[in-house]
Amino acid sequence: MMKHFTALVLLLFFFLGVHSQEIIPFPNHYEQREGVSIVPKVITVAAQSGEFSSLIPGFLETLKNFSLRAKKTEKKGWIQLVRNTACYNPEEYRLTVSPAGIVVEAGCANGCFYGLQSAFQLINSAGTGGSIPCAVIRDNPRYGWRGLMLDESRHFIGKAEVKKLLDLMALHKLNKFHWHLTDSQGWRIEIKRYPLLTSVGATGNLTDPNAPAQYYTQAEIAEIVQYAADRFIEVIPEIDMPGHATAAVKAYPEFSGGGSKQYPNFTFNPGKEGTYTFLTDILKEITALFPSKYIHIGGDEVHFGNEQWNRLPEIGELMKTEGLDDLVAVEHYFLNRMSDSIRTLGKTVMGWDEVVTAGLPVSNTVVMWWRQERPEQLEKAISKGYEIIMCPRLPLYLDFVQHPSHQYGRKWSKGEYAPIEKVYHFPGTDYTSGISVATPLIKGIQGNIWTERIHTPQRLQFMVYPRLSALAEAAWTQDHSKNYENFNLRMDKMLEIYKKYGIVFFNYKDPESSPEVAGPEKRK
Repeated sequence: MMKHFTALVLLLFFFLGVHSQEIIPFPNHYEQREGVSIVPKVITVAAQSGEFSSLIPGFLETLKNFSLRAKKTEKKGWIQLVRNTACYNPEEYRLTVSPAGIVVEAGCANGCFYGLQSAFQLINSAGTGGSIPCAVIRDNPRYGWRGLMLDESRHFIGKAEVKKLLDLMALHKLNKFHWHLTDSQGWRIEIKRYPLLTSVGATGNLTDPNAPAQYYTQAEIAEIVQYAADRFIEVIPEIDMPGHATAAVKAYPEFSGGGSKQYPNFTFNPGKEGTYTFLTDILKEITALFPSKYIHIGGDEVHFGNEQWNRLPEIGELMKTEGLDDLVAVEHYFLNRMSDSIRTLGKTVMGWDEVVTAGLPVSNTVVMWWRQERPEQLEKAISKGYEIIMCPRLPLYLDFVQHPSHQYGRKWSKGEYAPIEKVYHFPGTDYTSGISVATPLIKGIQGNIWTERIHTPQRLQFMVYPRLSALAEAAWTQDHSKNYENFNLRMDKMLEIYKKYGIVFFNYKDPESSPEVAGPEKRK
């Protein structure tokens, strides 16, 4: 009996202790100490390093937005930012809470930034005059790639909502924003050399083909890229090719490779030399706009609309000249040509998992595994030595519904969907058909937001939150430090943070309190 009582007390202590620090994603090492630190009426923040000092204004602004008074000081602050060269990982931080205040240590600015995100959650949880349990945190991420993708081709969401998304990504220590800017439904980025891409290609969306043109100017792109960089988020552009090209070839039909009945004008023409010039010119402007080392070129679902390739004389001539046996070989020829262009521009190619069989150079290609029903693509990518980002539809496509009562999002073949707990428990062999992901080739995970069923900022928010919090913990926290029941406790405070940001979220703890935000009507 005493043994059971002791176990119960220890379990209660664990949950109370961990619950009290309220950090998402959960730190990989958290050690509670005796005593507490009282949050002062005015929080003072000081930095020993100029690089760390530059982080203080943004942190003060966040505190102010949550009705917490704070100021920078040149003297010893209640929060001290200290450079520690023993923090070798640039994203690593150490955080010590003592009666005297909080010390954040890091070797680099991004590690210090992440330490401040944890400090903010501790302070916000306690409130002015509240107490924070003394503790020592030593933390660094499970994965270097902790990503989120947003599709703005099918429905354009806009700058204000993208910035809010970046704010919440930063709070959760997510560091890669994959921006799907082109697809069949719309071209959403200004290319100065080819103005018709936006005046023609940006018109319409998935539900309204006659909608006015919506796109980002190059100045707006630069603004958002800098906004993300200030939050230590890398922005990776995606320019889809050779399929999903309808918007581009609507503007410049001379580069069309045709399509199919269901997907007309779906492809670029791989048999025309001008196609490669056109796309390389575009990628030159993309390279100038995005400092990221990566350019994503799609490479998926080409077979949806390449049947007309068989009837194009220039493709027949290409097949004869290059000894290409079939249309798959033509597709792979195209991908290798564009890979060469991207490598010449000093960038690394990213593509969906179809590119695994294209023969792209292992040293300059990253594969995104997205088809959970095709685990062999993951296995092939590993066996060939490609670096891999895991983003399978189930459970990491955030356009899938998150509750069985929801009607507007996607479900898989047997009604499967993506509830928050499945996002949280990713990755694991249950999700990869038994294939081990314990390989350094797996660089990280990413949630993808496709917008077939998302058309407004409110609908976007409802589909993303609270699953973004589960995604962040899946990407940051090692398995041995994860606990879904404890995550549930910590989510109470995170839901309050969502409210402060004005986010329309799905309350998975009380579904009836947050009715589903309707998705778009069918195409006009």
